[in-house]
Formats: sequence, C-alpha cells, structure tokens
Amino acid sequence: MKNKIKYLFISGLFIFFIILSAGFLVCEAFSESRQRIFMLHSYEANDVCGQPQRDGVIAALRKAGFDETNLEIHEYYMNTKRKNNTPELIEKQGYIALKKISVFRPQILVAFDDNAFRSVCLSLAGSPVSIVFSGMNAQPEDYNRIRPCINSRSHPGHNITGVYEKLHIATAIRVHSSVFPGLKKVMIFVDTSNVGKAISKQIEIELKDKSINCAWEIKVVKNWEEYKEALFSANSDPDTGAIYPAALLLKDKDGKSYAAPEIFAWTIKNSEKPELALNYSFTRLGLFGGAAVDFYFMGYQAGQMAARILKGEAAGDIPIEDAGRHALVFNIKRAEQLGITIPSDILMAADEVVLTTP
Repeated sequence: MKNKIKYLFISGLFIFFIILSAGFLVCEAFSESRQRIFMLHSYEANDVCGQPQRDGVIAALRKAGFDETNLEIHEYYMNTKRKNNTPELIEKQGYIALKKISVFRPQILVAFDDNAFRSVCLSLAGSPVSIVFSGMNAQPEDYNRIRPCINSRSHPGHNITGVYEKLHIATAIRVHSSVFPGLKKVMIFVDTSNVGKAISKQIEIELKDKSINCAWEIKVVKNWEEYKEALFSANSDPDTGAIYPAALLLKDKDGKSYAAPEIFAWTIKNSEKPELALNYSFTRLGLFGGAAVDFYFMGYQAGQMAARILKGEAAGDIPIEDAGRHALVFNIKRAEQLGITIPSDILMAADEVVLTTP
C-alpha cells in the first residue's frame, strides 16, 4: 500500500512538472509572439515632462492596435534631471540602459529627451534596433556630426527617426502680447547643461526673423544663486513684462540640485512678472502660462512612428517631425496672485484652465 501511495505521489509530481513546464513554454511562446518596445526616459518616473510624452506614446500605440496582448514594453528611468545629473553619472546610466536593452532585445527603442539619446541612442546608430526619439532639443544635424546617424530630417536613413521639440516660442510671445498690449521685453532664462544650451539655440532659431512686437533677451545662469539674482534684476526692470523660465536644472554653491518643480516654486513666490510656460504642464506647477508645447501630443506623434515601424516601415524612411501642437493654458490662481485679468475671449480659446496652485 505504501509503495502504491509513493508511486501515485511520484506520478502526480511528474505530471505536475510536465504541466508546469508546458505552462512555461506557453508563456515563453506568448512572450516571443509579442513585439517588444523599450522606453528609455531621461527623467524620473512621473516627471512633468516625461509622463505626458509616455502617455502619448501608449495612446498612439493602442489606437494603432498594439496593447498588452501583442506588445511587451519595458521601461528604464535614468533620472538624469534630479539625481544622476553630472556627465559621469549620465554616462553611467547610459551604460546600465545599454545592458538592459541588450537583454530585452527590443524591436524599437523609444528615447525621451536628449540625455537618453546622447548617451544611448548614438551608440546604437546602425544597429538592428529601430530608434524613435521624443522631445529632442538639440538639432538632429548636430548629433549627426558627433556620429553619423541622421542623413536629413526628410529622410533620416539609418535606424533613427523621431519628434524634434519645437518650442513655439514666437507663438507664445504673440499670445502674451495679446494679453498684455504694449509688452516691451521678455527675459528668457536658460541653464548651462547640454539641454540648456540646446534650448538656447532653439530659441534663437525660432525667433530669428519672426514678427514679434517686443524685444527679448536670453540670460544664461550658471547656478542657483545666479538665477535668483537674475530674477530679482528682471523684476526691477520696468521694461521686462514677462519671463520665460527655461532654466530647468541648477545647482547651488553646496552642490544641491534644483529641478523644475523647485525652481518654479521659488520663482512664483519671489517674482511679480507673468511667466510664459515652455511645457503646458508647467502651468500645473504654478506658472502663469500661455501658448506652450503640448508634450502629450509630442509623445503621441512618436507613438504613431513606433506603430508604423511595428507594421513594417523602416525607421530611416519616416521623416523627422517637429512637435506639431502647442496648447493654450493659463493658471487662474497665478493670474489672481499677479492681479491680472485675462480677456474672456482668450480664456474661451484656451485648451485648459488651471484653477489651483501646487
């Protein structure tokens, strides 16, 4: 009897392992049947710039018929804005990301922002993985001079395409001028990071020969102390009617880092000038607003490109696009703090009205 029970136990255990192994094989086969996308973020999770782009990519993929049933997505957050923000740490994060990409073996790599592109995508130029970037601030042609990766915007070639982050700053200033007739000058703040330098160049390109009815000045601030001093100076200047805070990463004399949320919180507390927002989500952090880049739609454009690649198109045959949509957004609480009444016709045309402060 004992032998029979032992036999039944061993037989049952054997059958269990067969079923378990079959399950693993089915899961593995299911995994292999799904296409793979690796999303590489320069940002931390839920970042005000990164999250809208990610959401846009996912929405575009779903609209094209790609979801968890036929698509496997892996993500890595390099956190190069708040934490890993030195050249050495960014390079280290790039090395970690490359190892993860090698293990995951994606068909497509979606890269958000320049730090991810510079530290990882350039190394993968010409590789089998297709690359789609979103939110590139530097000029694509400048990256091509570092390493051949983009032949032209209309026909990038190689294995790379994506969405260039056009700032729409000329439109932003025109909208601001309609709210504040007689606007004399906009003071623009940028930092000295690679992204800061790229934004400065973008602004100069976009405002060159554009018909705006006011003066503008770019102020490069090297650190947190310089930013505070420059902001106080702009507030004491009667000709400066608005500021454009595009300095998004600063360090103080003790090495403490300040990212957009901290910079904007201090700015709102200490400035009496209305702010033009680079990203429409920045109004949710308290900035006054106006016409700003729609980061969700920028991500959606990148997601559409990824879907086309999954359906068989080559990345290098898909033209690079500008971020095609700006959103008109105002923070009413900030307007009230500044004693500003926004004309009703402009408010009616707004895509979003933010009613709270952080």
